[in-house]
Amino acid sequence: MDGKQIVTSLDRILHWIIRLGVLSGLWFLFSFLGVLVAGVFPATVAALGVSREWVKGNHEIHIWKTYKKIYRQEFVGANILGWILSIGGALLYINYRVMANTADEILFIIPFAFYLILFFYSIIVLWSFPLLAHYQAPWHQHIKNAFIIGISKIHYSIFIGMVIFIVSYVSLELPAFIPFFSISIAATGCMWFSMQVFKKVDNRHS
Repeated sequence: MDGKQIVTSLDRILHWIIRLGVLSGLWFLFSFLGVLVAGVFPATVAALGVSREWVKGNHEIHIWKTYKKIYRQEFVGANILGWILSIGGALLYINYRVMANTADEILFIIPFAFYLILFFYSIIVLWSFPLLAHYQAPWHQHIKNAFIIGISKIHYSIFIGMVIFIVSYVSLELPAFIPFFSISIAATGCMWFSMQVFKKVDNRHS
């Protein structure tokens, strides 16, 4: 590798570091602009939307303008979807606490059914926001499609789960990683695997 190739490679790496850092910064900024309760979900969809453009090969998009556009467009839909999933998660947590306090009094089938439902819920959470970032559809359709795709493409669900786990693990070990790269790397990794499935679905229906 000659000097020119080294400079080109370093320049490309630097550009990606800046892109990822900017995207993570925008997620935190727009999350706080929405006072967290109303900002986290559209900020997440916007991060996935920008990552979607990168995965499609549009590396030179204007990150700020693209992010802000998606955030505004999906603000209501992302909050509806996000809060429905959050309420579902809260109900599951309450059920878990009840089971933990009455462990000696319940039949084996009940915790088995609970963990099965928890598994399905996790699949839906993993796929709902990438679907919202890629397709225009009502929130209930995203939930339905998330379940179908998540189960039928279980290996991709595992890959997406691994991305989130690895990023979370590194973020806990290196807290300085969180504000600069955690969100953007997780969003880009999840969207890359999601797009492998969406491309096949789109080609099948084109």
